[in-house]
Amino acid sequence: MSTHSSSGPARRTVARAALLAAAAALAGPAGTAAARPAPAARPAPAVPSAPAPGPLVLRLPAPTGPHPVGLRTFALTDPSRPDPWKPGPGEPAFGARQVLISVLYPARTVRGFPRAPQLTPAEAGVFAELAPFVRPGLPAAGVDWGATLTHGHVGAPPLPGRRPALLYSPGGGDSRTLGTTLAEDLASHGRVVVLVDHPGDASQVELPDRMRFTVLRGEPDPATFRTMVDTRVADLRLVLDRLGTLPLAPVVDPDRIGVYGHSAGGTAAVSALAGDDRIAAGANLEGYLDLDPVDGLDRPLLHFRTDGFEGAARLTASWAGVPGRRVRLAGSNHWVFGDHASLVPQLRAAGLVTAGVRDALIGPARPAAAVSSVRRELRSFFARRLS
Repeated sequence: MSTHSSSGPARRTVARAALLAAAAALAGPAGTAAARPAPAARPAPAVPSAPAPGPLVLRLPAPTGPHPVGLRTFALTDPSRPDPWKPGPGEPAFGARQVLISVLYPARTVRGFPRAPQLTPAEAGVFAELAPFVRPGLPAAGVDWGATLTHGHVGAPPLPGRRPALLYSPGGGDSRTLGTTLAEDLASHGRVVVLVDHPGDASQVELPDRMRFTVLRGEPDPATFRTMVDTRVADLRLVLDRLGTLPLAPVVDPDRIGVYGHSAGGTAAVSALAGDDRIAAGANLEGYLDLDPVDGLDRPLLHFRTDGFEGAARLTASWAGVPGRRVRLAGSNHWVFGDHASLVPQLRAAGLVTAGVRDALIGPARPAAAVSSVRRELRSFFARRLS
């Protein structure tokens, strides 16, 4: 959902080398895509066959609220904080920490303002190559990842009035754009939602001056996870620091700020909630809470989990003693909290993923029901806590 683009042959050459290095490193035991059988041989047709269908175009479900959704994307730089990740082979140094955000908000009108793609052309090209390694089982071909449109209209004027703002930190390896479905629904019901990308952690982030690739190599070890969460918390605080300086500041109520996150983003969301008095409420979508003790948390917190997550025992233990409302989503798995909940069933219907891959990513529950449940629970929680 960014409008930035990279240019120049030298930059493209370096980016390509870094992308290939990332894909090769992710292809170890923890990041190997499921093998697919070779197609059976077919006899030559007696008559010319119909043209082969083009790549699959995926669609996101429409938001359910009364307001159309506007969208703006901003790049933020923290000159006081060096980027914590090391560049790949041939990549220049990262320098000061950069963060990319997309702000979704209720729009006064969207007439004449185009819908944003979920991924820019450059992001889509990177994701197409990394997807089978970042999420094993996703197809290596057959999908036009750049053709998916969001329901956010670029640059649409905001609806007047100050509104609650929600910051979102995605799951490990995900870019902010894979949280679009939930964010658009919240925005259509009157919230300002800030999707935060974490460069170096996310599969890809197209910054104004370069493309960043994931540094993750399968499941993160404890030291890497520590860096991920600390970096994410600092990124969220940077966004909080800058909210009042953005062009959309007049529609944000600084006294009604919430945070939510998935997986590693949920861990970061709770850490940010516990350590920053500017945040009034938070939602943890299946993130471990055993990295740091969560003591004395006196603000509202939602713990949302699935019944299929392989890390259930660790999750249960890490949530013990942490206050907050607990909700379990039946027939679902870990990645149901993001856009995979809507996209993977379409891949399954097209024969591009197996039923086993679907169940391992999002579970066997009806996709529409799962998406509706997640949307409804988050809307209800933040409506009560940030009224």
